[in-house]
Amino acid sequence: METTAPSRTVTGRIDVHPRGFGFLVVHPSGSDEVLSAFIPPPELNPYLADDVVSATVTASADGRWSASGLSLLKRPRQEVYGEVVLRKGAVHLRIDRDVANGDWPLETAGVEVQPNDAVVARIAEGKAWLLRKLEPGADRSLERIIVRHGLRRDFDAEVLAEVQHVLAMPHALGGRRDLRQVPTVTVDAPSTRVIDDAISVLPAGDGALRLFVSIADPAEFVTEGSALDRTARERATSVYLAGAMLPMLPEELSANWLSLVPGEDRLCLTVELRIDPEGRVTAADVYESLIRSWAKLSYTEVADYLDKGEVSEPMAAVREAMPWFRAAAARLAVSRAGRGGIEMSRDEARFTFDEETGEVSGIEAVRPTTAHTLVERFMVAANEAIAGWLIDRGVPSLFRVQDEPEPQQVADLAAFAQHSGFAAGFGRRLTPLALSAFDRQIADCTAEPALRSVLRRSLGPSRYTVVPAMHFGLAARAYLHFTSPIRRYADLSVHRALKQYLRGRRDFVHEDPSVEQLAVHLNERSRTASRAEKDRHRVLEARVMAGHVGREFTGRITRVRPSGLLIQLDGMLVEASLPADALPNGPYQPDPRETSLVSASRTFTIGMPLRVRVASTDEQHGRVELALVE
Repeated sequence: METTAPSRTVTGRIDVHPRGFGFLVVHPSGSDEVLSAFIPPPELNPYLADDVVSATVTASADGRWSASGLSLLKRPRQEVYGEVVLRKGAVHLRIDRDVANGDWPLETAGVEVQPNDAVVARIAEGKAWLLRKLEPGADRSLERIIVRHGLRRDFDAEVLAEVQHVLAMPHALGGRRDLRQVPTVTVDAPSTRVIDDAISVLPAGDGALRLFVSIADPAEFVTEGSALDRTARERATSVYLAGAMLPMLPEELSANWLSLVPGEDRLCLTVELRIDPEGRVTAADVYESLIRSWAKLSYTEVADYLDKGEVSEPMAAVREAMPWFRAAAARLAVSRAGRGGIEMSRDEARFTFDEETGEVSGIEAVRPTTAHTLVERFMVAANEAIAGWLIDRGVPSLFRVQDEPEPQQVADLAAFAQHSGFAAGFGRRLTPLALSAFDRQIADCTAEPALRSVLRRSLGPSRYTVVPAMHFGLAARAYLHFTSPIRRYADLSVHRALKQYLRGRRDFVHEDPSVEQLAVHLNERSRTASRAEKDRHRVLEARVMAGHVGREFTGRITRVRPSGLLIQLDGMLVEASLPADALPNGPYQPDPRETSLVSASRTFTIGMPLRVRVASTDEQHGRVELALVE
């Protein structure tokens, strides 16, 4: 007796694989599980990544699902990047293979194009309509990533007109507290042009210290609901694509009029913390202020002072205040250590660029300095204080929440640590203090970057929500983003709530649904920005590593997939793939938790060190492939 394979009609989103096939991703109602159904190339041809479609999904005997009979319901993506090709003499567009697997007819509106020209086009009526052609020499991979993720470089005329209006608004004292005589500095990388935060520390006279964290006040200039605000809300965040930055607000504002540049009066929101000798924050005061930065210091300058007592020329103006900065940071460190959590500053892979050509020239691992740690402690303390201040007054806001990891995630992290030579000993539940103890174990070891990569994955992502809850990684009862309102819309929203309360509003709605709606939008846009930044990072990694093909490295397994292993190379922080079919003694299959890749005679487990060779690179898809060196 024959049985009919179960099938049903569903609605889902299309995910395109660059190898020419795709999947229909379905979130069944009332379930946390995700159904993923294979879409064969012929069915996929008329569709783009992120299209919402209805389809019939059918389960095969082995439990795998396939999709057929697709019908378009919604197309969020309006623009695509591609390169011109000829098909039987007709002009077509080979669209970015992460977005579409086919070549679409291209309408050029009379613009002359040649094969291999890179263009951006609008999708309509089953065709691609030319919008603009890239100039010769343009960084195609950068443009591909920007268009792929729906990001924007430019601002429209209405926004630019509002910028001119803002530039005419003065930074006037009005009823604000005047902090211009308080020795105030900013600390950033030398190349930083967008400066959101400034810091000051003064003794309070009874053993306590007064820490001032003053944050630029764009809410005073950007009216809610204006064109500037709508654009900032839609972008949600500035996006940092190595070698390029897409600002949330136009640069005339973000890098000039709103930025806390030295020697200029600037409107701010200041949180003033009173820190006792044991590091406890005993009081927090929030107010609108007018400041003037006395000096723009670099992380290197501040680290040289903290570590070696060296005073740079810009630091001379605030030399007498510098010991208090060190004292405040030390006190906050004692308090943080007592409750657990981890330091957020970490090693980063940073690309270097040729000054003349602008081309990427290398990649280096950059370690956080004592100055990075000092600034981080001040900013975290300010963000926590504002979160508590708003909760105490019943003001709904965008809180930043990170859940406690699940027991299985804790077990996976402990297994990774064990294979890396560390005894985690967490037990079933990971506490913030246990996390802090593990953080100290791995500090400064060779495997630290790989261990931190797995640790961050185990902790899981943070998210915005109107419901205040713990931020596990920081061991904070409540936390939010307050310190970067020029670069993040969440911070700008927090500023508006603060200013409304300071100016007398009291009719706030408990856990306001409109704030939660904003949180959902910002979470999605933040994920999009993060994906774009990772795509750009992988492309540049592949570009740099093309010059290292054949070279051997030591690396450590950081992830196991059915297709193979992900290896982080020591020293460079490059993560590359080691395909399963290139491993000896195969075939291999992942274990149920995907912590090991197993064959009949051999096992590769996360945390294991391996000697590998760079076998090949694929810049277009941002891939670096390795071969095992036995």
